[in-house]
Amino acid sequence: MNEDPLLVFAAATPGVDRPALRRFAARLRDEVAGGRSFCCRITSGREVRELNRRFLGEDRSTDVLSFPSGSGIGPLGDIAIAFPYARRQAEALGHSPDVELRVLLLHGVLHLLGYDHETDRGRMRRAEERWRTRLGLPHSLTGRGSRS
Repeated sequence: MNEDPLLVFAAATPGVDRPALRRFAARLRDEVAGGRSFCCRITSGREVRELNRRFLGEDRSTDVLSFPSGSGIGPLGDIAIAFPYARRQAEALGHSPDVELRVLLLHGVLHLLGYDHETDRGRMRRAEERWRTRLGLPHSLTGRGSRS
């Protein structure tokens, strides 16, 4: 199963070290996802809003969406990240867009693994904090009150 996670850059990403982000995604695949690959599309807020409306029935944009494959084999599923949201959140939190994309990727992968911070009574938040510490990331997404 050790396929490379696929990152698709469908939006300009100033301030992002794309090769380093690809290496980080591979680390998530290997360490967090148990070797199962995933695809992440880094795109516009408009596209994320359309995906949210079409597939989840919510007509709003957000920072990250996850679409689990629902299968116990093969790729975990797909993640979409709105780069404009990531850039604004990074600025507000005092770190780079590159770091924010890593935080959002971790959050998305945990959703692909079946975690749901809206219903799991803190299980996802605790897992995200453990991984955030292990991966050297600031501010867990669930810990800072995001609703993605």
